[in-house]
Amino acid sequence: MDVNTLKSVYFIGAGGIGMSALVRYFLSKGKKVGGYDRTPSELTEKLIEEGAAIHYEENTGLITDAFRNPATTLVVYTPAVPDTHKEFTYFRENGFEIHKRSQVLGMLTHAGKGLCVAGTHGKTTTSTMTAHLLHQSHVGCNAFLGGISKNYGTNLLLSDSSEYMVIEADEFDRSFHWLSPYISVITATDPDHLDIYGTPEAYRESFEHFTSLIRPDGCLIMKQGINIIPRLQEGVKLYTYTGERADNCQLTTVPDFYAENVRIGNGEIFFDFVGPDIRIPDIQLGVPVKVNIENGVAAVALAWLNGVTPEEIKHGMATFAGPRRRFDFHLKKDNIVLIDDYAHHPAELKASILSVKELYAGRKVTGIFQPHLYTRTRDFAADFAASLSLLDELILLDIYPAREKPIPGVTSQIIFDAVTIADKRLIRKEELLDVIAAEADKLEVVLMVGAGNIELLVDPVKQILDKKNKS
Repeated sequence: MDVNTLKSVYFIGAGGIGMSALVRYFLSKGKKVGGYDRTPSELTEKLIEEGAAIHYEENTGLITDAFRNPATTLVVYTPAVPDTHKEFTYFRENGFEIHKRSQVLGMLTHAGKGLCVAGTHGKTTTSTMTAHLLHQSHVGCNAFLGGISKNYGTNLLLSDSSEYMVIEADEFDRSFHWLSPYISVITATDPDHLDIYGTPEAYRESFEHFTSLIRPDGCLIMKQGINIIPRLQEGVKLYTYTGERADNCQLTTVPDFYAENVRIGNGEIFFDFVGPDIRIPDIQLGVPVKVNIENGVAAVALAWLNGVTPEEIKHGMATFAGPRRRFDFHLKKDNIVLIDDYAHHPAELKASILSVKELYAGRKVTGIFQPHLYTRTRDFAADFAASLSLLDELILLDIYPAREKPIPGVTSQIIFDAVTIADKRLIRKEELLDVIAAEADKLEVVLMVGAGNIELLVDPVKQILDKKNKS
């Protein structure tokens, strides 16, 4: 692939959050961009407004002439697209250059300094935070993110002068193995995607292989205590980090980067960042939830190692608004709070719930959870139940299947039965608004979580709660 000779790029699965960043990148380079997605969404409609020709019917007749020349057209696809997809088959049979999204990102990282953030959870917030720290500083950056930055309203940042490229490194389908990182962050390696990897050991091995791809002049910033053995090339530096050291006193060695003097109160969080030969006092978290202390330490370390000044770091952290659907406040009143979060893995769910309970100690926390994928539900049902049992009240919805077909015996019921709190109910998604309307005056703090289409219910729930709590 030569970006200079390309005239057009066609995306199969254009509306995915990671794919859409590449759609925007190639539009910014003046290429004709089009593609297919299964269903319309707010994101695909915005891409169309920005100049992409996207359709929603699997039909080769809808591929326009601009995308029918194999010599000048690149085809990019997401691994979620089946081999039998009609348009995918057409391009494959007619000699087009076809790449996964991750392969294209890998090619781009070879051209600059890739700052790649990987991990089971925390990677979207950490990469978006890093991108904001660099972008608002004198260093600058390009960024391909896995979430929409609320600071910029997009998942793509571009710079004409910076050589840095912040990338959310996705482990699904081993996608991150195509990258060539200058510096990598690994936030967590809790097993996930076992439908792809088969075993937790294979999942962790994938991260170990990822560490071997770091350039010899680069470094790895790894959360202390995670269960991998890095395979670093000669010359690659290894740093460790953690959140507040007091939370990790069982660790036998002091991490290179950590938070100290953490202060939580009045809806605000401050901490001091400590690293080798550096201390930055009184950093304020723009999104004040405890899990972001850890994410913040990783992002600040990454920014500081690449020349962002302490003053720029403090300003960037205080003004960081977060990515959409990562601990997103939709209502924040004295009598009702509504938070939307993308958490869809048991460890993420636990961190999200504990963060809410610490912020709103003494108030009833009601969780509305939509499981994502049959395989993930099957593999982690007991872990999901343990995390959800931390709530005061649970409303559990049916599984969102995404790319999967049903698995016999795997439903939300297997999670529900193992949840230990008494105040729980299992309902269909279609029933949720009626349930909320009937009990709105009894709700105090509502946390809506999941990676499926539960986000479509956030605004209707907000309207119900807002109206009830005004009357």
